[in-house]
Amino acid sequence: MSIEFRDGVAVVDGEPRVLLTADYPYYRDDPAVWADRLRAVRDELGIEVITCYLPWRHHQPEPGTAPDFTGATHPSRDVIGFLALCRDLGLKVVAKPGPFIHAEVTYGGLPDWVCPDADPAIEALLDASGAPSRWSDSPAHRPGRPLPAPLGAAFLARAGEWLSAVGKEVILDGGPIVALQIANEGIYTNGALPLTAYDYSPSGLAFFRDRLRAWYGTLDAYNRAHQTSFGGWTEIEPPRREGSGARAKADWGRCHAEYLAAVYQVSVRAVGSELPVVVNLNPPTVAELDDWLARVRPELWGGISYGFTNWMGVVSADPDAQARYVIAAKRAPGPNMEENWGFSQLYDPAYVDAATSFHQSLLALAAGATGVNLYTGVSTSGWLPDLDSAHTGSYPDCAPIAADGSPSEKAPVVHALAGFFARHGAEFLECVPVTSEAFGLYLPYAGIAALSGADGPQCGRTLRAFHDRMRARCRDYALLDLETVTPDRLAAFATVTVPGGPFMHRHVQRLLAGHLARGGRVLVDGPVPTLDENMEPCSLFRPSEPLPATPGPLSILNGRADAFLRSHPDRDVHYLTVLVQDDNDGPVGVRTPLGDVEVVAARGGAAVLRLADGELGDLLVKGVNGWLESAVVARATFAGRTVAAPHPADLVRIAGHLLG
Repeated sequence: MSIEFRDGVAVVDGEPRVLLTADYPYYRDDPAVWADRLRAVRDELGIEVITCYLPWRHHQPEPGTAPDFTGATHPSRDVIGFLALCRDLGLKVVAKPGPFIHAEVTYGGLPDWVCPDADPAIEALLDASGAPSRWSDSPAHRPGRPLPAPLGAAFLARAGEWLSAVGKEVILDGGPIVALQIANEGIYTNGALPLTAYDYSPSGLAFFRDRLRAWYGTLDAYNRAHQTSFGGWTEIEPPRREGSGARAKADWGRCHAEYLAAVYQVSVRAVGSELPVVVNLNPPTVAELDDWLARVRPELWGGISYGFTNWMGVVSADPDAQARYVIAAKRAPGPNMEENWGFSQLYDPAYVDAATSFHQSLLALAAGATGVNLYTGVSTSGWLPDLDSAHTGSYPDCAPIAADGSPSEKAPVVHALAGFFARHGAEFLECVPVTSEAFGLYLPYAGIAALSGADGPQCGRTLRAFHDRMRARCRDYALLDLETVTPDRLAAFATVTVPGGPFMHRHVQRLLAGHLARGGRVLVDGPVPTLDENMEPCSLFRPSEPLPATPGPLSILNGRADAFLRSHPDRDVHYLTVLVQDDNDGPVGVRTPLGDVEVVAARGGAAVLRLADGELGDLLVKGVNGWLESAVVARATFAGRTVAAPHPADLVRIAGHLLG
């Protein structure tokens, strides 16, 4: 098996595929059970790609010694043996060497000896106040140890040596590793933090000033644009929320985006592998949506693929969580690299039941994700104390494969999901979301808004309002980066909504004017820009007038639910995803361009239906949610045809055969 990513889609042996993977933290389990657990993932879950972090602190606990990848110092460090088992069982691997991994591992997986407290040569990551950014291992989130600045010379050298060792000794020709994941949810699980949270360290400031020189060319040009009179680049400080102009705030947001790209790229170079690379951004928080938008710009990553995670709440019950999840899935094409399929005690008790994770996995795919990862697929029951001293018992507590190796009640749900997308994944990806509207991200406004609150131009706030309007009308949408989107891509949408403000890049204004000239519509939420990026007069387009709200291609006729539709561009094939809210009782009716559909699912459940040539085809309907004490006879009706479970249960039909 070979994997490459094309526009965020995993292409496996030349065929696009919905990438369903399962994480197995081998370092938390007895090596004697590795083969059994891997076999269970393959046979009981139907998953053939394993993901696994490689904890740096586990494999190289002491400085000055080479990393142990063979188990010479402890059997659980024999990752070479673990990978050999994967190969022998026909499983492929996405390896995740960090260097920071989180994963509830002490100090996020970093070895103690790279902590700035342990080595004065290692620069600390600093926030806007000059205080170190810290990582806490305590479940109570007490202040922890300072984190190293990622671009500080001493840490960069040590992290580079670790990643290089992984590249030379673990990623072997002919081995099972087919892709890599770098870093974790940003760099230190900080992709959604405020722009003032980092990096004000000396290396971070040097990077910022280097970027200013690249963007402006000369100090005179910088001073003209900012109406300042600095005598040298080193005099320029990044915004610390107070006392900076809008242009300086936009610069700091742009710097964060290029900083993230630079850390990713230097890590990839250190590994020295030609394997495809993906990352896993955490979704934005509600309060820091602008900070996230300013920082997360996959267009700058140079071949590194976008991916995201969950960890924000139960989307079937919380509209904020649903909005954050959809925005993360739509920011760029790519897989969900961590969907919570195992943690009820650590996160929310609703995850004890498979319905919660099933709902979110289908939402991710409906909203634009190209794959889903079970985090974790296997519960583990033993690890070295220095690896994780904060958690006891099984990790996690309710995975599809239990700590004793037996399949839990979640296993058949995963197997059905894997079977459905193994058969239909390529076709599902060929189908395109049924939408005629897009939101155009103008990300200089995100940097300004992140550092200005309600004052000045907005981006995240207008996006969230747009999202809420669209979902209230059951309308799907796309997210576009206005600074990089092509005219042809923009032309795929009849209407684009953009945030308003005083200025906008001249080339973006031309892009929007061209869209209007081709018959498209441009709506501006806020003031129409009258200046370009250099604050010179520029007003190249006049926005469209809003039209009265009209029904979209989908509407919910009855029930509390949301729905997404994807249609094939050349064939009469469609995929309808119905997402049932926790407070729904009774059938859900959905009006579609193909005809009305009725779904009966458990509260908090979900369904995906293949509608082809006017008939109801294969489907998955979640009929049981034990957490909500909801069990129904799952069924779906379309074009006069009803398919139902024989009793209160899930409904699974694959290749025309009812399973279960």
